[in-house]
Amino acid sequence: MLSFAAAGMPTPVALPHQKTFDGVKFPAVLKPTKNAASSFADFVKLEKPWLENLLHEHGAVLFRGFGPSKTAKDFNDIVEAFGYEELPYIGGVATRSYVCGRVYTANEAPPQEKISYHHEMAYLPKYPSKLFFFCEVPPAEGGETPIVPSHVIYDRMKNKHPEFVEKLEKHGLIYKTVIRGEEDKSSAGGRSWKTTFMTEDKKVAEQIAGMVGVKLVWRDDDSVVTIMGPVAAIKYDEKRDRKIWFNNIAVAYTTCMDK
Repeated sequence: MLSFAAAGMPTPVALPHQKTFDGVKFPAVLKPTKNAASSFADFVKLEKPWLENLLHEHGAVLFRGFGPSKTAKDFNDIVEAFGYEELPYIGGVATRSYVCGRVYTANEAPPQEKISYHHEMAYLPKYPSKLFFFCEVPPAEGGETPIVPSHVIYDRMKNKHPEFVEKLEKHGLIYKTVIRGEEDKSSAGGRSWKTTFMTEDKKVAEQIAGMVGVKLVWRDDDSVVTIMGPVAAIKYDEKRDRKIWFNNIAVAYTTCMDK
C-alpha cells in the first residue's frame, strides 16, 4: 500500500459514492494540505511518480480543492504538467468542440441523452492510456460522469455471459458506424464526418482514416460508414495481471447504429 505520511503530500479523503473492490478504494480521493506546492501544476511535476503509483493501485484519482483549477486554461496547464502524449480524437462521433490547448468539451448533446460506459477510442490501434476530466460549471442537478474499473466489468460479464465473452476474446470486434454529413447536436453521436476527419474533402478524409486503420464507405446521402477492426474487445493488463473489458460495444450500439 502507498504511504501518505510524506510532508506536504495531500491527504486521502472519503466520498459517499466511493467503492471498494478487493480491498482497494475506487477512486482514490485527494485533498491538498496547507503546506502543499504553490500550484496544482507544480505539485504534479514534483510528485508525478507518486501519483502514477497511486493511479496504478486505485485505477482512478479524484482531486478535490487543488488550485488554481477554475478555468479550462488552468485545467490544460495541469494536464500539460503530466507530460503525456496527446492523441487526436479521430473516428469518434461524440459532439465535441475545441476549447484550448488539449481541452475539448466532453459531449454537447442534450442532457437527456445517455452515454453508455465505454473506453475512449478503443476502436483504434492506438488509444489513450490516461483520461482527464474537469468540470468548469457544475450543473444544478444531474450531469454525472460515472467511471468503473474495467476488470470488474470483465469479471461480471464473464460470470453472467460466459459464451458471449468467450466469442469476444476469440474473435474481437469490428465496429461499423454511420457518421452524418452534417452536425446533429440533438444526438450524443451526432458528429459529422467533416468534423471527425477535420476536412470537407472526401479523399482527404479517406487518407486520414486510413492512417489509423479506418475504412470509409460513402453513401448517397453524404453520410459515411466507417469500418474499424477487427480489434480486441478484451485485453490483458500485464501491469496488474488481469483481464479487462476494453471496448465500445454499449455506446456503439446505443448512439452509432443506423436509425
